[in-house]
Amino acid sequence: MPDKIDDEHPIDGGKRAVALICLAFDNAVTIPDKLGHRMLVGDSVAEGPIIGTRHTKLNTLAPPVMGKDWVAANGPSLHSHHRTGLFVAGGVVHLSRRFAIDWKQKDEQGEMYYGDARDVRSYYSYDEKVFAVADATVVSAQDGLPDNIPRTAAGFNTAVSLTMENVAGNAVVLDIGDGQYAYYAHMKPGSIRVKAGEHVKRGDWLGQIGNSGDSRWPHLHFQVTTSPDILASEGLPFVIDHYRTRDDNGVWQSRTSEYPIGDIAVEFVLDSVTPLK
Repeated sequence: MPDKIDDEHPIDGGKRAVALICLAFDNAVTIPDKLGHRMLVGDSVAEGPIIGTRHTKLNTLAPPVMGKDWVAANGPSLHSHHRTGLFVAGGVVHLSRRFAIDWKQKDEQGEMYYGDARDVRSYYSYDEKVFAVADATVVSAQDGLPDNIPRTAAGFNTAVSLTMENVAGNAVVLDIGDGQYAYYAHMKPGSIRVKAGEHVKRGDWLGQIGNSGDSRWPHLHFQVTTSPDILASEGLPFVIDHYRTRDDNGVWQSRTSEYPIGDIAVEFVLDSVTPLK
């Protein structure tokens, strides 16, 4: 479907469209418990269902990566494939990647790699360590899937055929409590350091960034959801306890308990609050 629906771009018979809407509320406003839907179509009015809103605990997490030159890519946006990536499981529509971030490293020229674009080791993000964002229990830890050759103008094919079981590649899922799960995807084969059932502490080293599963270039896909399934779950918001970000003038500013929005440059400074192990 095109982004626009009008007289020149109608919805053909037997097809459907999904309208994605972002609602923002002032801090002083109470979030409603229910939302109604009404659509104006020409001279007609279509009344939609009344749905309840979800109120969940907003977790303040440690960063899943460390150091500088990170970009928080593909966060919440009506143009992000995470935000628009609906998935149907058991007859229910899910949006598990609503608040997901693709953590990538880029140089000052905005490039993700230096050297051979088809070599995963040329990418700045590759082999970078990833860390537990909170004290948690390991729900699952999948390893052994090969890295993909990165996507170039020559094309792209995954190293193995994708299934629902391996779409995340080598991955770790943490139960961070309150019905929330932290998901780390596309990790390097042989790098996973934890096993299901183990307890980890905030800042523990979990593994390294790779290019496994449904991944075009080395990066860490990170999301928080309502279940340990990467797609059959609902994405939940979270904030990161502290980081620095660069504004349009190149000036670095400290951020506390915020979510990095807008494919912005992010730097994480090591301190005693976030130990590395």
